[in-house]
This record gives sequence, structure tokens and C-alpha cells, in this order.
Amino acid sequence: MPEQFHHNVYVILLDSAVSKERKVRALNPKRDAKKPCVYVGMTGIPPIERFQNHKDGYKASYYACKYGVRLLPELYEYLNPMPYEAACQMEKELAEDLREQGYTVCGGK
Repeated sequence: MPEQFHHNVYVILLDSAVSKERKVRALNPKRDAKKPCVYVGMTGIPPIERFQNHKDGYKASYYACKYGVRLLPELYEYLNPMPYEAACQMEKELAEDLREQGYTVCGGK
């Protein structure tokens, strides 16, 4: 595997309590309460390590740290790995796609 293809997008299942955050509700006006809340991110390390970093508070998203439950590999594994630029773009696109499907999405800058 070429070294430039070591970036990954990932999706973390968030506790539904995150949907009580005003900022999260504002970002997800069309959310479907039956669909899970998720955090979308991008990393140069394996997603499982990145998730643990979030949970440990290291370079962590507030939402992933406080509300993160587990990874949802079925929503991202088929996309990985990819070059850095592609991962940056895919993070945005994946967040938009999930939001359009009714997921409550955090992250995905």
C-alpha cells in the first residue's frame, strides 16, 4: 500500500443525549429521531486509535469525547484508505450524505 494512502474517514456512534445540545440541533434541522447521532472525522492513524484518543481527551472533539459510544465501520470502512486530500474532501461529503439521510451529524468539517 503506497504511503500516501494511509488516511481514513471514520464515523463514531454518539449517545442520543448529544441531540439535546442546542448547537447540534441547529446543525441538523432535518434530523430523523429514529436514526443515530454520529460524529464524522478524518485521521492519518487507524480509526480505532483515533476513537480512543477522542475518549482519552487527546486532540478530541467535545462531542466524540463526551458522547462517543463506538465506531460504526459499516458507514465508512468501504471508503478507506485514501490520500490526505481525498480524506479531507470525503469527510465533508460523508457528513453531508449522512445528514441528508436523517442522521444527526457532528464533525465533518
